[in-house]
Amino acid sequence: MTTYTVINPATEQPLTQVARSTVEDADAAIQRAARAQQRWRAVAPGDRARLLRRFADQVDAHVDELAALETAEAGHPVGAARWEAGQVRDVLMYYAAAPERLTGRQIPVPGGLDVTFREPVGVVGLIVPWNFPMPILSWGLGPALAAGCAVVAKPAELTPMTAVRIAELALDAGLPEGVFQVLPGQGSVVGQRLVDHPDVRKIAFTGSSEVGRHVMAGCARHVKRLTLELGGKSANIVFADADLQKAAATAPYAVFDNAGQDCCARSRILVEASVLETFMALLEPAVRGVLVGDPADAATEMGPLISAAHRAHVASYVPDDAPVAIRGSVPDGAGFWYPPTVLAPVSPDSPAYTEEIFGPVVTVTPFADEAAAIAMANDTPYGLSGSIWTSNVGRAIRVARAVETGNLSVNSHSSVRYWTPFGGFKQSGLGRELGPDAVDAFTEVKNVFIATD
Repeated sequence: MTTYTVINPATEQPLTQVARSTVEDADAAIQRAARAQQRWRAVAPGDRARLLRRFADQVDAHVDELAALETAEAGHPVGAARWEAGQVRDVLMYYAAAPERLTGRQIPVPGGLDVTFREPVGVVGLIVPWNFPMPILSWGLGPALAAGCAVVAKPAELTPMTAVRIAELALDAGLPEGVFQVLPGQGSVVGQRLVDHPDVRKIAFTGSSEVGRHVMAGCARHVKRLTLELGGKSANIVFADADLQKAAATAPYAVFDNAGQDCCARSRILVEASVLETFMALLEPAVRGVLVGDPADAATEMGPLISAAHRAHVASYVPDDAPVAIRGSVPDGAGFWYPPTVLAPVSPDSPAYTEEIFGPVVTVTPFADEAAAIAMANDTPYGLSGSIWTSNVGRAIRVARAVETGNLSVNSHSSVRYWTPFGGFKQSGLGRELGPDAVDAFTEVKNVFIATD
């Protein structure tokens, strides 16, 4: 069995050696999951709910440990990492209520009784990215387990440590062997096998749109159920009647959170032309005030990028002649650091304006009026998130209905709450995660007619 080294992106030092799973390992795990799933679906709803609550309690007891692993392997500031570990706990607890509420319907028909059942779809493959390893794992894991499915998860190669530990906590909580397994390894090997194996009945994938299209094509060959959460190039729309001080103060955190490695990043700031100069003056101290540094320091607000290769990718969008309007600072020495950067003015055909950078780079562009703002926001193949800043309630509703995106915030930048559905329009994805209906995505509806005549 081969291994590979996980690197701390803040220090560039090795953290641990991880076994790289093979196709044979994946096949064996899928077979175990298929056997375990038949037992898991037969567990009484109340007992399945109790096991999920115990799982949540185990995560809660290890929040600090999980946060430390996330800080080390992903470079997330420790405060953010604690929040992420807490979300794993909360998502599991939220979906622990689902097994006892997974009801069907009785439909009036002539000649008998007609009822529907929600049956688990079967073995689920979760393919998890490196940018938010813990929360995104939980978004599929919680509802899938609640629905009675077994789960085989493939974490990103760069960030496997938290997933491996969470799987151990599941066993400690009493979940049966095989119900939740983690297979570190290459996407082209393990991820591809999950897509191709006929006993995996559903894939939940989060990652780039390019890879998502490949996963979608593979699932089509088997008519395999699929949820996709892909890229984004979201707009932060600031109207002249907005609270400009608050809009400017919060804008950096809407794109520089997790060093911009966020599909929901509001990486295009669109500002009404009449207040552009005022907004830029307010934005500068907010950008320079973002605290970039040691992720283990509780005061740190932004950590490093995930790898040297990704840093080079981000830097390619800011060549020497780029229109840098504002640039923050980063620590000296080791680490894959990149400064918070604001580009203005940029042309509408600039790659920095049109492509997902996935780093701490944001563009600022003026617009003339409401119609222009909507057109600019929609002029992208993506549609995942966005924000609208205005004091006019009617405008807020009009623009929210007109912008083609799955998740919008008015006078804020919130995107993901586990109580509410999350997903994208256009090339930002397919299906929805989280919220009260997420369990349905891991079930099939069975209709049964019972003749009474």
